[in-house]
Amino acid sequence: MYDLLIIGSGPAGVSAALSAKARGLDFLWFGSRQLSPKIAKAERVMNYPGLPAVTGPEMREAFLHQVDSLGISVLEERVNSIYGMGGYYTAVVNDKMYDGRTVILAPGVSNSREIPGESRLLGKGVSYCATCDGELYRGKRIAVVCTDPSLEEEVEFLAGLASDVFLCTSYKDCGVHRDNVRHTVGYPAEILGEDRASGLICGGETVAADGVFCLRSCVAPSALLPGLAAECGHIQVDRGQRTNLPGCFAAGDCTGRPYQYAKAVGEGNVALHSVVEYLKEMEACE
Repeated sequence: MYDLLIIGSGPAGVSAALSAKARGLDFLWFGSRQLSPKIAKAERVMNYPGLPAVTGPEMREAFLHQVDSLGISVLEERVNSIYGMGGYYTAVVNDKMYDGRTVILAPGVSNSREIPGESRLLGKGVSYCATCDGELYRGKRIAVVCTDPSLEEEVEFLAGLASDVFLCTSYKDCGVHRDNVRHTVGYPAEILGEDRASGLICGGETVAADGVFCLRSCVAPSALLPGLAAECGHIQVDRGQRTNLPGCFAAGDCTGRPYQYAKAVGEGNVALHSVVEYLKEMEACE
């Protein structure tokens, strides 16, 4: 059981990890050594204290240098879902699970809007995890929505299980070429089904499916953790970065505008201090 699980490696996640290390917490940090696509693509950042007119790649290197110098490692695995277990949280990463007394959500914001029917049918034929749920559809027909070429390995895995795959990507150059995969470019208009997913509408075409997999690099916060209060796609927090769920905190772009690095770093630090306070309160009650 870890003290803390940090989800996300953008500026908010970096800040939380640095402060967690300084406070001596036993924590796991999920993300990527690329830190975040937003940083990597930034042409020039003009308002970050101490790094005047810094480029995105330069900022990334500065962050990584500090993280590495302190011996902090980032677990390069994608968290598919988080569950409150009554006093602690469990993060599901493919076929593995990690437990933490607290969690800081810093996943950024998803560039992909939720598909109508997605939340309603989540767990009822709609899944975010190929490894977790793929075996359920061995020899069956599935539809896959993929918004990131880096996730095509998961599409390949699913294609090796299913009889037929209807693949809907938001980008043109798709690297998946299999006889049982039919590819179209576009974003779904709706996931069909009443009590269970039964198909998908994409590109003006309606396709029947036994299951629908939504593969995105960033899962919407409300879908990542059931019961989490969100508004207009952003997690609701107070000034201590506390969410409506005890022991769960959030920081960075996922909490709303302004989408700025300095704001995200500050929130990551505040969230960590709230974690420390929460852990002390929990210890006093034991």
